[in-house]
Amino acid sequence: MVQKCLVWDQLFPVTEACGRFHDHAALLARMAAAGVNAVSLTMAYDPEDTMAAVRRIVAWRNLIDGDPARFRLIRQADDVLEARAAGQLAIGLHLQGSTPFATDPGLVPLFYDLGIRAAILVYNKTSAVGGGAHEAPDPGLSEYGRALVASMHRSAMMVDCSHTGERTARDALALGSGPIFYTHANARAVDDHPRNIPDDLAQEIVASGGMVGVCGVSLFLGGPERMVERLFAHIDHWCGLLGAEHVGLGLDIVSDMEATKAALAREAAKWPADAGYQAGDLACVDPEDLPALVDRMLAAGYGEDTISGILGQNWLAAARRVWR
Repeated sequence: MVQKCLVWDQLFPVTEACGRFHDHAALLARMAAAGVNAVSLTMAYDPEDTMAAVRRIVAWRNLIDGDPARFRLIRQADDVLEARAAGQLAIGLHLQGSTPFATDPGLVPLFYDLGIRAAILVYNKTSAVGGGAHEAPDPGLSEYGRALVASMHRSAMMVDCSHTGERTARDALALGSGPIFYTHANARAVDDHPRNIPDDLAQEIVASGGMVGVCGVSLFLGGPERMVERLFAHIDHWCGLLGAEHVGLGLDIVSDMEATKAALAREAAKWPADAGYQAGDLACVDPEDLPALVDRMLAAGYGEDTISGILGQNWLAAARRVWR
């Protein structure tokens, strides 16, 4: 069934913390072979600056634009459908954090023109925008953060609160200026990890017009065993709570887990040990697990239209609502 559906993964980290450029390119090939039609790549994390993001955008744009037989840059939602029809992998770009905006909301439309279609407000640690998911107390959204959210909504860029502190996320929601997303966030009710989110916050996300993508990292699933079953448990919880039309994939698959473990150890302030980031058994689901995930949903009584939505149609609908 996977090959019949539009499959869209909204989170693939391709920074040096997750492997080398050729490792990421190899995983893209695996994704395409496994039936993925669209995937969004991380161009920078907090606290990387403007030029770090721009250099990575240039490198990936050179790959995408230089191989039009295989790839197409996502600018508008329907680029994904056109790419699929042409046998191309549609590639989107996003930021995991907002430090590349250099506390200047005026840079948002420039990054949008470069291809950035989503940005996380804060990555784990407090920044000029607000609080991160791994820092207490969360000071909430700053005045600059409010201006940034407003600029992102005006520029048609998805506002993503994954990795962002709960109070800061709620402040962004309270602005009411547009939809808020969690591109890769699992249910705290299923696994009580601080990077996962509570039910009421997920419901507020949906009420804003946003949706939630489910993450395939073992640390946020509840463990490295039976990972497809664990991934399904989070999908099933969100579908029951939010409605299946508000759930998608943001798998966060890394290309080189050993490189990631080394980065987690080097930057323990960003990825604290007491939240389990230095665990030796850290793992991710694989692109090749998608058929097993579909089988699990079918076994649970999910209809083909519902599964198609979760695999990709829901992200397509969200992108049509936001991007221009």
